[in-house]
Amino acid sequence: MAIATFSDIVAALANDDPEAEAVLLGEGLACRRAQVGPTVFFRGLIEFSNVCRKDCHYCGIRRSNRRVQRYTMDPEAIADDAALAFEQQYGSIVLQSGERTDRVFVDFVEDVLLRIHRRTSGLLGVTLSLGEQSVDTYRRWFEAGAHRYLLRIETSQEALYRSIHPSDHRFQNRLDSLDRLRSIGYQVGTGVMIGIPGQTVEDLARDVLFFEAQDIDMLGMGPFIVHQDTPMADAEDSEALRAWRFHLALRMVAVCRLYLKDVNIAASTAMQALHPQGREMALQAGANIIMPNVTRVGYREHYQLYDNKPCLTESPGDCRDCIRARIRSVGDEPGDLSWGDSPHYARRVLDPLLARDVSPGRVSEPDDA
Repeated sequence: MAIATFSDIVAALANDDPEAEAVLLGEGLACRRAQVGPTVFFRGLIEFSNVCRKDCHYCGIRRSNRRVQRYTMDPEAIADDAALAFEQQYGSIVLQSGERTDRVFVDFVEDVLLRIHRRTSGLLGVTLSLGEQSVDTYRRWFEAGAHRYLLRIETSQEALYRSIHPSDHRFQNRLDSLDRLRSIGYQVGTGVMIGIPGQTVEDLARDVLFFEAQDIDMLGMGPFIVHQDTPMADAEDSEALRAWRFHLALRMVAVCRLYLKDVNIAASTAMQALHPQGREMALQAGANIIMPNVTRVGYREHYQLYDNKPCLTESPGDCRDCIRARIRSVGDEPGDLSWGDSPHYARRVLDPLLARDVSPGRVSEPDDA
């Protein structure tokens, strides 16, 4: 199945016939194994704080949610968890929290990164997912040891972006932050929610073109899932609609793999929230990254961006063994003690022939041209 034009992307995303979807997902898997190999790489997820200055309409830890028990882990406890993940053969971790930009937080993260670097002799890969920051902050964290950054755009369509964020959130700030990350040298990740109320398959197709235009190295995508304590709690959320979002997310994974080829794509935890084998199914659609939660159990229940988040009571060891078994169950091998860097990043940085214009806002629709 050729995915080469805007029309191809729309057609593949819109076709919910089970047989057609099975063909698409199978081709996504074949492309993944051909382009990035049969290894699935770990990112041990440490959700170290749920304090957030943002008030996104869909997010369970939004600033205005008074029902959340706020926490910030001790720096040494975060370093302990990172070191434990390394001992358990995770080659890489993700440090994630609510978004803050104050000096105390910036210093805190820098300190954590330096502690992790010392504890693991610089052998543990570190991805950050901490929102929009200044170029100086991004640079400080890069120099302290982080080398990948995930900043989800949620949707590349500005009007839709505004509909799910308060008026003080600026779409252009998100785009500018992606540019800052790239200029510093990070492997840059982004992603979208799939099935946002009001979103069309054409919107999602434009998201795919946005990823290409931005020269993105890695993707973290997942279905929209309602959280009861948010302004979007009254969004339609029937069982049939959840199933539709889940399958649309699978098709989005496959389409991104077939169109973008060599990027890293995560099998998101949100997929498992909608289906018991959601992450395995995402791997079989073309994803090659999986993010087991290695946050201490006592904190996990307070970091719920959406309802019915899985794995709230599993220990990091249990989670590791479960995920390894899940990876092998679909015919792949876990990438123990490997950073699992994006092949796209290596080609983008090392091969000058891959240089391209990535100016935001100039995303064309290369339809049959």
